Amino acid sequence: NNNPWGLWIGFDLMCGVALAAGGYVTSSACYVFGLKKYHSAVRPAILTAFLGYALVVFALHYDVGRPWRLPYPIFYSQGTSSLLFEVGLCVFLYLTVLFVESTPAAFEWLGFKKIRAWVIRLTLVLTIFGVVLSTLHQSSLGALFQIVPSKLHPLWYSGYLHVYFFISSMFAGMSMVIFEGTLAHKWLHHKMDETHLAEAEGVVLGFGKAASFVMMGYIGIKLIGLAVDNNWHYLTTGWGFWFLVELVGFVLFPAILYGMGAREKNTTFIRIAAFWTVLGIILNRLNISVIAFNYHLPSADRYVPSFMEVGTTIFIVTLGVVVYKFIVTRMPILYEHPDYKEHH
Repeated sequence: NNNPWGLWIGFDLMCGVALAAGGYVTSSACYVFGLKKYHSAVRPAILTAFLGYALVVFALHYDVGRPWRLPYPIFYSQGTSSLLFEVGLCVFLYLTVLFVESTPAAFEWLGFKKIRAWVIRLTLVLTIFGVVLSTLHQSSLGALFQIVPSKLHPLWYSGYLHVYFFISSMFAGMSMVIFEGTLAHKWLHHKMDETHLAEAEGVVLGFGKAASFVMMGYIGIKLIGLAVDNNWHYLTTGWGFWFLVELVGFVLFPAILYGMGAREKNTTFIRIAAFWTVLGIILNRLNISVIAFNYHLPSADRYVPSFMEVGTTIFIVTLGVVVYKFIVTRMPILYEHPDYKEHH
């Protein structure tokens, strides 16, 4: 009763949704803001986002325990006053959007030219719809914890928690695109064409610079939140030290590293910062959903994930990596299909 959820929600869902934000960040940069230099990163980002959300839903089947009931809140009994209903509805709709956005690569692989052409016409509409849905559910996951002010430690609890979640999802998405791209360049380099190889550095530098600005803004609003709630005195406690480890070590440090990398055009700095930021996002979501949740309970009553929970999480992550590699090695994700180059 003390712990309504654990690792499967804290990591598989909270972290999975945040790190899958690269889909809406990259597609909006390319198609909404017209930054075509990020075009080569769109398909890998969309695929990563689609797999991320699909695995979130897959993990929920384990957590709910009655997977056949999962569609009920959407189709049968809508709790329209519940934040969880809003999150569930948006994730359901956004997963559908990501699936449709992912299909052109599959249609090119299968040779379905007419269907592909029809889906391509929907790109801008799907991108805008995806951004709206992402804005809603990324922030609502933070708002979900605003209803438990007595359970979440004051340093992590705030009336701006929904804003923190949405803004952090932006640099989480950009960092994940850089991190995923780094791994793809190392292990799937042979699958990339000249266009992707030539544009890779521009994507890294551009997202690195943008992430630096967003992260500094995030730090600013976090400090404003501390001031508004007058929680400065907590910083001298053990929880305060842990909070500073998260904010300084995993937000300020990579933000500075991002800025240095962008100024010096040093992609190594930016790639390191991206990896560090991904770890920071995971730490932040686990702090809010597990570590700093029920902080007042004695150690004997605190939640500790079981071996089976950890094993299931590792299995889900591994499954995502395997499916990603299977798709990328067969479909035109990291390269442009020769029959459709003029349509990209």
